[in-house]
Order: sequence, then C-alpha cells, then structure tokens
Amino acid sequence: MALTARVVVDAMRVDDVAAVHDIERLSFRTPWPAYAFHQELKGNRLAHYLVARAGEAIVGFAGIWMMVDEAHITNFAVHPDWRRQAIGRQLLLSLAELSIAIGARRMTLEVRPSNEVAQALYRGFGFDIAGRRPRYYTDDGEDALVMTTPALAEPTMRTIIEAERVRLAG
Repeated sequence: MALTARVVVDAMRVDDVAAVHDIERLSFRTPWPAYAFHQELKGNRLAHYLVARAGEAIVGFAGIWMMVDEAHITNFAVHPDWRRQAIGRQLLLSLAELSIAIGARRMTLEVRPSNEVAQALYRGFGFDIAGRRPRYYTDDGEDALVMTTPALAEPTMRTIIEAERVRLAG
C-alpha cells in the first residue's frame, strides 16, 4: 500500500490491541495472544509499547522491556501492506529515543538468522550480533541471534540516531 498519510509514532493504548494483534498474527508464525498485550499495558511496569499510525490506521508496533539498564526489544512488526516505507525505521528510531529517555545504556533483541531484512535494519541502527540462543523459536526450533547496540551515550550511537532523524525528516 502506498503511504498516503503521515505516520506518527506514539504510545500504545489498550484500544489499540485488536489492531496490534492483527499485525502480530500476520507477521509471526507463533503470535502473542491479544491478552498478552493487555497484560503488558496494564500490569508490566517494565514494558513500554509504541504504535505507528497512518491516519486512523495502526500500521506497526514495537515494544521494549526496561531490564536494569538495558532496553530489550520484545516485539516489532509492521503490517505487511505497509512494509518498505520506512515505518520500521521510524519505529526503531522511536524505540532508541525512548530507551535513552528512560535511562537505558544499550538496546538488545533476538532475531531469526533467516530474517535477513530485519537484521539489516538493526545493523543500520548500530546493532551487532553478540550471541546465539540455540533452538529459541518454538515453532520450528530455529536459533535466535542476540543483537545489541553499543552504549547509547557513545558518539557512534548518537551519530546513528541523529542521522536517522535527518533521514526520516527528509
């Protein structure tokens, strides 16, 4: 779908869960159930979730858990009809800015080795492979790559984040 409305990233609300769950189901072989998002929003003080809105439509979402000094990305997806329009890039930039605002020193995530598109996006934001979790994914036993950023306060990361702001503004 061609981008026809300005995309705005803001905090996920309980009213957003149905649309977020639709994206989750379209994006993952073993999606989180809708009630998990409700629990995250209402009862997990470590959780922070964002949605990308194009007009009234939710076209993507992402979440982190703030664990000690690390922002761990738990969920990240863009609706299949809205991919390849920099929405994932905008969500990831917003997660980085949120992570800095809540005091994270770095960001981490797990990603499938077969998901080269996601890995390329993450590498563009300074993530690098730090390890592997064998047979992490329950649907097919695929390993997970653990990726992490350098310290968010380092000049390298500040440069990456600023470059992404400029890129998305242009």
